[in-house]
Amino acid sequence: MRRKDDLKQNSIKKAVVKVVLEEGMHGASISKIAKAAGVSPATVYIYYENKDVMLKAIYHEYAQEMFDTISAHLSNELTADIFIDVIVRQSYHYMVSHEDIHHFVEQYGSCPSLSQGCIAISGPDQLGDRINTYKEQGVLMNYDSSNIWAMLFLPVKGIIKKTCSSDITTDQRLDEMIRMIQRALIKE
Repeated sequence: MRRKDDLKQNSIKKAVVKVVLEEGMHGASISKIAKAAGVSPATVYIYYENKDVMLKAIYHEYAQEMFDTISAHLSNELTADIFIDVIVRQSYHYMVSHEDIHHFVEQYGSCPSLSQGCIAISGPDQLGDRINTYKEQGVLMNYDSSNIWAMLFLPVKGIIKKTCSSDITTDQRLDEMIRMIQRALIKE
């Protein structure tokens, strides 16, 4: 049996993201991924049992990486307004600096037939615990947590999309969005 090689596995992961973004989830075959990675299809099977297992594993790794990156900038001592600011800014910076990975995670997460039974990631739980603490302390509005998640992350995706009609810079849009989210979520 052949040994695993981290460089080959990283090459495969990059190829998965590239091929999925070009061909879509269902158009990304093991042979196309192997070709893009510069390895044989048999080599791909050394790392992943099948395409579904591979997509789930890579989605899990990259989604967790995003939450770990955000969480690294958080502490329990942050006020709710700073907590919101950090989450929005770090999400934005991660999505912009890892654009292909972000699009892959979005595409995978938007495909119900693929994302069912996906391995749970700990990032949302960690951030969710902090959100629940703020709600229990009466600092954040007692909205449903999924609505709070949507208010924290969906606007960031909108800012990333370039608009031709905006008269303000991306940084100004981000600052304004953070203020809007803070006003909507933080109790007076």
